[in-house]
Amino acid sequence: MGKLVLYGVDASPPVRAVKLTLAALQLPYEYTVVNILNKEQYSEAYLKKNPQHTVPLLEDGEALIWDSHAIIAYLVGKYGKDDSLYPKDLLKRAVVDQRLHFEGGVVFANALRSITKYVLFLGKTEVPKERIEAITEAYDFVECFLKDNKYIAGDQLTIADFSLISSISSLVAYIPIEATKYPKLSAWIKRLEQLPYYAENAKGAGEFAAVIKSKKFTIVD
Repeated sequence: MGKLVLYGVDASPPVRAVKLTLAALQLPYEYTVVNILNKEQYSEAYLKKNPQHTVPLLEDGEALIWDSHAIIAYLVGKYGKDDSLYPKDLLKRAVVDQRLHFEGGVVFANALRSITKYVLFLGKTEVPKERIEAITEAYDFVECFLKDNKYIAGDQLTIADFSLISSISSLVAYIPIEATKYPKLSAWIKRLEQLPYYAENAKGAGEFAAVIKSKKFTIVD
């Protein structure tokens, strides 16, 4: 096994998804913090490793992999003692992949990154109502996915849960989840919070929430 190095920042949901996976697999690694607010991801040294200038970035020996979904699938495939976190069965894997695409395209990109760009990176004091509606839509979908399942892709924990919890636990900084409206979603969150390594997500989610709540913004039509 080569030396694993993870580049990122705890407040980043995708970074937290990778940290959860590393913890679940009990893999040792070196963690290098990249201050994205200071634009360290645009440094010459970092761009040589990841020309897309994103976090997380995983270095495994001479291999360089970015995008959290690619990283967590790679880690399970290479280092997992079994395939429970990312099933080899084609149908089960397809469900996990669908949830990962959903997290990346709907939950993270359309809901979380969209509103966070306004509030944090652009410093806007007015946020379009449609950004908030995208969050509740994401909650609605996840509640639906959990209708007959304990976990997001079925009855067993997978990397799809790690990916989604990192974003969902960040969205609550904008819109808290009502247990009466979203009982399945609420139960799923509590289930993941019982994982012995959940602190890998909780710490960064708390940091993210603190930053967002320090910003003053209003929702406008």
